[in-house]
Formats: sequence, C-alpha cells, structure tokens
Amino acid sequence: MPDPDTAVRRVTGHFRSLTGRSPDGVWAAPGRVNLIGEHVDYNGGLCLPFALPHRTLVALSPRSDDRIRLTSAQIRPVPDARGATRAATWRGSLGEIAPGRSPGWVGYAAGVAWGLRRLGFDVPGFDAVVDGHVPLGSGLSSSAALECAVAVALDEVAGLGADPSQLAEACIAAENEIAGAPTGGMDQTAALRCRAGHALLLDTRDGSVEHLSLDLAAAGTELLVIDTRARHSLVDGQYGSRRAMCEQAARILGVTTLREVDDLAAALDRLPHDEMRRRVRHVVTEIERVRRTADLLSSRRLGELGPLLDASHASLRDDYEVSCPELDLGCSVAREAGASGARMTGGGFGGSAIALVETGRTEAVAGAVTAAFAARDWAAPAFLRAVPSDPAGRVR
Repeated sequence: MPDPDTAVRRVTGHFRSLTGRSPDGVWAAPGRVNLIGEHVDYNGGLCLPFALPHRTLVALSPRSDDRIRLTSAQIRPVPDARGATRAATWRGSLGEIAPGRSPGWVGYAAGVAWGLRRLGFDVPGFDAVVDGHVPLGSGLSSSAALECAVAVALDEVAGLGADPSQLAEACIAAENEIAGAPTGGMDQTAALRCRAGHALLLDTRDGSVEHLSLDLAAAGTELLVIDTRARHSLVDGQYGSRRAMCEQAARILGVTTLREVDDLAAALDRLPHDEMRRRVRHVVTEIERVRRTADLLSSRRLGELGPLLDASHASLRDDYEVSCPELDLGCSVAREAGASGARMTGGGFGGSAIALVETGRTEAVAGAVTAAFAARDWAAPAFLRAVPSDPAGRVR
C-alpha cells in the first residue's frame, strides 16, 4: 500500500476529476486477518480477527438529491463519447439499490446506503470515489473494507449518529442481500471495532467484544500473510452451501446455532450423514480452538499458538473442505521452512494463509514458499507482514 498521504492525494485527485470539486473528506477502512475462528461467525461462534494497515479509501461528498455517482480507481478507464479517457462510473439513485439489481463492486458500496436506510437512517445521495489497497480475492476481506469505508463516510457527512453495531449491520446487509455473499459478520465488525496492537475477541452470538493484546514483536514473532494468488469467490455457492448445512444441522439438533452444542460426540451421533458430521465437527472444535488461543494471548504465550493454527487448517481442509492445493502447499512449506504454525485465513477456496514465524525468519519462509510454487508452475505468491492496526475512520 502507498504511504497514507500519497493514497489520500490519489483518491482526492480522482474525486476532483469526477466532480470538479474537492470531497468533503476521505475515510478509510482496513482489511483483516483472522488469527483463528474460521466459518464460525454465522454459527454463533467466537473469532479472533485483527485489522491490517492495508485499507480501502473513499473520498465522498453528499448530494442534495437522491442520486449516487460511484467510481472505483481499480476500474479500467474507458474513453467517453468525445474520446477523452475517464474512469468507469456507475450512476443511479437510492431507490434503484435492491437485491439482485446492483451487481459487482457497486453492490458492496451502494448497498451500505440501502442497509442504513433500512435501519431508519435518512441517507442522502452522494458522490464517491473508492480506491482499494486491500488485495482483491486474497481472503483479507477487501469487500468489508469497501463497505465500512463508505459506512463511516456516510455516517459523518449525513450526521446519522449510528453506532458501530448499526454500521456493521448495514454493511452485512449490503454484502448478504445486495452483493449476494452469504458471509457472517466478523469482517465488518473487525473493520469497525478493532484496535491497533490487539486482536478482537468477537462473540458473534451476542456481539460482545474484548480487545486482547497481540504484541508480536515482544514475543519475537511475526505473522506472515501468504497470498496464494488463487482467487476465491464467496458468491459461487460453495460458501452458501456450507452455511445452509450448518443451519440444517442446528435444526436437527434442536439448537439455535451450533455454538450451543455441548456434547460433540452425542451431537454427531444424531446427524444423518458423514458430510454434515464433518461440518459440525469443524465448527465445534474451531470454537474451542479460539477459546484456547484467547487464553494464550491473555497470558502472553504467543509462542505456543503454532499447534492451534495447524489444527485449524487441518480441520478446514479435511472437515470443512474449504482449502485448496495452493493453501495446503503454502502452509506445509512454511512449516518445513521454520514456521511454528500455519493456516488458511478467510473464507477459503483460494486466498491467503498465515504463518507464525520467528522474527528474522520471514524472508526464508517466503523464499521457500515461492520456490515451491515455482516448481509447480503456479503464479508467484505475494507476501505481507500482518500488523494489528487501527479501525475504520476519517483520514483527511
């Protein structure tokens, strides 16, 4: 990601090109890494995400009518009728935003206004330019970063006075109902409520949070993100099918969510087939791994996280079946090169893995993973160091 001043100048310049004036401000929201607690947010479980320094920025101004004008700096410029090159722009109105009518990135951005209006807030039309610096399709929640940047911008310029839980609810509605991605609420909550230097222990059953210190440097460790470049999608049915099976299992077991399963062995005996049993086993054991990880963070024992990360990946690979060859190879090679533990992070089917590495060893681990990918003629992976960072807010 470029330095903050350069990023702000870039998105502000795009806004002036689009509108002929300066924006009312620039806001940003982060991507996130989920330390542990995957595919449990829609099951009432516990998660441990933290915010990344990589952000999506939005330059925005309200309008006096109900029109929306949206441009993304990531859209390829196209020539207009006169031959001048302009960024591709979506134009519409607040009334046009509805499920099934706002495809692609527009649904994530404009859908936030729809979500806020559904909560009873008086949202005006607006002009906005978004500029994303969270790697797309990497499992680091670029979509939630986009939604939350728009949400905090609209909240401020319109004086809505929404609290973080309401902003998160509007963003989740945009993702689930407008964009059509049936995710849980972890990503949006993380982008809005994380704290620098901490992981966010999120209880998705009641929305409560606890900030746990995540001082990697003091523990002599780093978290290396391995972006496999195997692009994933959360709207192709695989994510939704797993969520639906978990909900079906909860109904069979007579519980509201799988969080309420106390006796795993007894619960598995009541389920009708092996696939459902494996899905439930992942959820229940993953929630317990989050509890154990939170205990380690609270007692400053970060060096003991490795086996929990490894167990989480094995469960996601074998029981939940959301990994892929690139993620599996990245994790196994990272361990062989010295990482104390590694796991896929995010929704899966591609995207990123994280590896817990002793300080000073990250280059060696990254080099080993790169060489392993090259040996299979796969696209070279990308890497970044995950540093727990600030939540969404105004930057200019």
